[in-house]
Amino acid sequence: MSEIFVLDTSSILAFTDEEDGCEEVEQLLDAARKKECFVEISSMSLLEVYYLVLREQGEDKAAELIAIIKSWPVNFVYPDEKILLQAGKLKAFYKLSVADALISATAKLHHATLVHKDPELLALADEVTLMTLPLKVKS
Repeated sequence: MSEIFVLDTSSILAFTDEEDGCEEVEQLLDAARKKECFVEISSMSLLEVYYLVLREQGEDKAAELIAIIKSWPVNFVYPDEKILLQAGKLKAFYKLSVADALISATAKLHHATLVHKDPELLALADEVTLMTLPLKVKS
């Protein structure tokens, strides 16, 4: 069975914005293209990328970036009841945003490695396998 990776919003933006960690994401996408692994993105990450870019760069750039992401060799995961309830458990016991809880629940239920740059997700190390890229520094 091939390994599965879930890209958190922070890792997606690391790749698209060419931040530290972009090389690791590029390697995963290349491996997925070659069918050497599976890469997934939660629909919550699409929402987060869209509103962040919309706010900072406008609707045209946001729509363009979503179209680029949708062309990647990934599976987009939309939450079902199991993901929602697992996200609720994670949210109840860890200091997470709703989006981070849903993305993390996707990784946990799919037995996937969560690829991220988010310091808050480090608390999930006992719940989810993590691939931590260079962490974001809060300004």
